[in-house]
Amino acid sequence: MDKTLKMSLLFDFYGPLLTKRQQDIFEMYFHDDLSLGEISEQLDISRQAVYDMLKRSTQTLEDFEAKLGLVARHQQRQTTLEEITAQLSTLSEDLKIGGRQDLAQRVEELTAGVQELFSDS
Repeated sequence: MDKTLKMSLLFDFYGPLLTKRQQDIFEMYFHDDLSLGEISEQLDISRQAVYDMLKRSTQTLEDFEAKLGLVARHQQRQTTLEEITAQLSTLSEDLKIGGRQDLAQRVEELTAGVQELFSDS
């Protein structure tokens, strides 16, 4: 996973735990794609201060993940959902081929239920 995607995921889960200032600088850098210089100009602080704030913020987010593991669990749930959905889709197709439209329909309903359940977590 590339660094920007990783940081975005970490921010989605743990961003509210950062200070407002850290959140703002993080969003400007990772979401708005501003350079350190552009951020420093907008906030009237040194480029080094922006760099230090980003460094501390990313380290804090990584520390939260190391302790809580919410992003890793989320990714594992997504992988499990994809595997279950693929297996249920195959089962549904096999049932349709076997002339069991009623069971195929029920499997498709269960698939939708599983996807809804996972999307709420």
